[in-house]
Amino acid sequence: MKPFVILAFAAAAAALTGCAQFQPGRQDANAHNDAPASATPLVDFIIPADALGARDPQLTAVLAKVGALASKQPQPMTIRVAALPQDFGYLNQSIRRGIATQRAGSVRVENVAAGSCRPYSVQVGPTQ
Repeated sequence: MKPFVILAFAAAAAALTGCAQFQPGRQDANAHNDAPASATPLVDFIIPADALGARDPQLTAVLAKVGALASKQPQPMTIRVAALPQDFGYLNQSIRRGIATQRAGSVRVENVAAGSCRPYSVQVGPTQ
């Protein structure tokens, strides 16, 4: 009976060892990440519906800063705006306000039609 208890305890310990949480913030210095650095967006946020509905001046300022940030990057950038088509005019105009004129050719604004149940969002990342 005693060997069975030890065997059961060893099996339980081995099973629990496999359940340890992985800490993504702590990577081995020798580990190689095969994912390209461009896969993570520079900016990624959701636009609050009430701010958009009111054409909030703070939202307009944030969108202009997104355009400015994208235009300051050394590589070409794409700003993806997910919204309903009727709101693209306001969102694009607010973003383009911040894009430096001399860098306007290296920043692309891409509109993605979001469904009515989806939140509006803005993402900035390198052009692929």
